[in-house]
Amino acid sequence: MAAITSAVIAIAGVILGWIAIEIACKPCLEKGREAIDRSLNPDYDPDDDLQSPLNPNPDPQSHP
Repeated sequence: MAAITSAVIAIAGVILGWIAIEIACKPCLEKGREAIDRSLNPDYDPDDDLQSPLNPNPDPQSHP
């Protein structure tokens, strides 16, 4: 019976530790998971990302 109790306590400790790490490192883990999801997505092409223009609001009247 003591072995079962020890095993249950150990499993509960591992689960609580995992939850603590997930909560503490949530922003970093989310970015990493998004990167992994993107790299595993066969339809994702980094060349398809729109690049922002160098001059987003050109004023044609300011140039003679």
